[in-house]
Amino acid sequence: MDNLAGAIDVGEDGVQALVLGDEPATTCYIPEHHAFLRWLAADCETGLKAAAEAVLADPATQWEKYGMWITDGPAVLMDSAETSAELNVEYPGDGLPAQAGVSLPPGRWRVRAVHTEADEENR
Repeated sequence: MDNLAGAIDVGEDGVQALVLGDEPATTCYIPEHHAFLRWLAADCETGLKAAAEAVLADPATQWEKYGMWITDGPAVLMDSAETSAELNVEYPGDGLPAQAGVSLPPGRWRVRAVHTEADEENR
């Protein structure tokens, strides 16, 4: 995927997946903002979250629009290299694929994204 984000159809029942593009990165969900935050180059988690809060609160943030994501409710944040059928299958040797629940109500969600860089103080 060349875009920062987008929704794709999966399965035959009109189910969609939200795909976060660009490059692999540690990602978390910020429920109070209904936003995903990707860690690309920050020095620490505290600085990353502070910079994200500033971007999310700034009305001048120039969001890029990537359409709509239609979901029937809670989602799972996972690596796109895995398939949903493999999420509960242990790796050879030990451990399960990384995944996290994302609690959100069913509906149509606007998909917008922004890639920003924080000042040196908040990296």
